[in-house]
Amino acid sequence: MKIYNLFPRLAGPLGDWDPHLSRAAAMGFDWIFVNPIQRTGRSGSLYSIADYFAIDPDFIEPTSARSPDDQVRDMIAKAESQGLSVMIDLVINHCAIDSALVKRHADWFVRDGKKVANPFCVEEDGTRVVWRDLAQFDHAGSRNRDALLDYCVKLVEHLIDLGFTGFRCDAAYQLPTSTWETLITRIRRTHPRTVFVAETLGCSPEQTRSTAEAGFNAIFNSSKWWDFSGNWLLDQYAATRDQVPSISFPESHDTERLFSESGDNPHAMQQRYFFAALFATGVMIPMGFEYGFRRRLDVVNTQPDHWESPNIDLTPFITQINHIKDSHPVLSSEGPITVIETSNPAVLLLHKRLTDGDEEALLALNKDPWNRQSLRVENLYDHLTRPRTLKDLSPEWTMDFLPTPFEFDLAPGMGRILVTMAD
Repeated sequence: MKIYNLFPRLAGPLGDWDPHLSRAAAMGFDWIFVNPIQRTGRSGSLYSIADYFAIDPDFIEPTSARSPDDQVRDMIAKAESQGLSVMIDLVINHCAIDSALVKRHADWFVRDGKKVANPFCVEEDGTRVVWRDLAQFDHAGSRNRDALLDYCVKLVEHLIDLGFTGFRCDAAYQLPTSTWETLITRIRRTHPRTVFVAETLGCSPEQTRSTAEAGFNAIFNSSKWWDFSGNWLLDQYAATRDQVPSISFPESHDTERLFSESGDNPHAMQQRYFFAALFATGVMIPMGFEYGFRRRLDVVNTQPDHWESPNIDLTPFITQINHIKDSHPVLSSEGPITVIETSNPAVLLLHKRLTDGDEEALLALNKDPWNRQSLRVENLYDHLTRPRTLKDLSPEWTMDFLPTPFEFDLAPGMGRILVTMAD
């Protein structure tokens, strides 16, 4: 899965989405992920949904003769005509505190004394953050949880009727595994190809594995935060890769913009997309990443006029990496990955192979996005499990011949892709 996150508040009304769909398709993405577009509560947050079955007025084309639902269907038809499937956020761990559901079905919610409970999280420093615009559904303890689950199934069926074929399940680990298992099973009885992706960031490895058991097609991994040196990412990857594929991202709608975060460094942008795209099965970027946007996306305050003039243009690079990823199964797999020690600690060298096949890859990456670094490997072929010819597929300065010993002067943040070829 190669996912382009079309952020509704930046894209504006549905009728204005066409150029973004075309650009995503041209770069080689095969999925569009749309954050919630349902009617919000008074806070205006995309994730504070007041009416799950109504489209928010901010995304409706007011002059169109088409109904809001049909405008969504039209958008999805345009996406599919360009080879794009469309997934939407499925937010069923909470709703807007001012949703009619809170009064109509009070027994569906967690209680805090006499009040409906607001969801919260605890920051690393122990600070408790409470989202007071949200009401937390009680999927585990509600005496009427069967009716709550029926409502969620009805919602998913409605979204499928609009044309969505995938769901990014927000904070999936906060719901009981049994809830997801039942929901996914019921939906797939009539829509067997529906894709469910679990957001599991911020939870423990045990929670991730438990959530994945419900039947999700993929989870999101934490590769964005890896410094290319510690063991934690590869440990997490190894713990789940046999169970469920994962999706990497260099930035998301929940993070700072990487171009701003990296000090406006285009090499860091290429470095992080290179790694995210080739590390795991899937990859995702939010709209604007390809142009080095600096302004962080905001679920309440982002507006279409926040669209920025391009600071850089990564579309050719992203297109090339996506094509390489598509062309070799090992680069779109959750195969075993090991680190190969090199004489230069500023260079990362990984070996990746297919679990059930014989394609292998060596991926080299300059960890330093500011300076050149030298890579030397005495014999590349010593690091393969089978004697096969390696081919250089790197997007820049491709080598026709790979010498022994292998030496290469890596530009800042540069990556190299070497893949075995069938004899």
